[in-house]
Amino acid sequence: MDFIHSHKELKVYQQAYQGAKEIHAITLNYPKEEKYSLSDQVRRSSRSVCANIAEAFRKRRYPKAFVSKLSDAEAEAAETQFWIDFSLDCDYLNKEQHYNLYDKYEHILSQLVIMINASDKWTIKKS
Repeated sequence: MDFIHSHKELKVYQQAYQGAKEIHAITLNYPKEEKYSLSDQVRRSSRSVCANIAEAFRKRRYPKAFVSKLSDAEAEAAETQFWIDFSLDCDYLNKEQHYNLYDKYEHILSQLVIMINASDKWTIKKS
């Protein structure tokens, strides 16, 4: 594994950030009455995935805190999938948009689980 200097270099972070940007752009077309509910919720959860990955990266000295933050990111990614499903059911997303976003978050989830399960490879060892 190459040395990573920043959370921004993590593929999982990059994918989550891109997903959050896509969700933001798509939700601009949601009905106005969803501004403070569905639009806000899916935007918040998708952004939270990125934020928790960034926090986890900075907590690599503390293995339990690192895993905890990655677990928070995993939970937020699953919540984002819920809101994506709900958006499809409300006809705010078409099937292709739904599939692409849901699949993106499936990949993010799988990468987070791999990092959690191999956390010893990611944490900073005390000297």
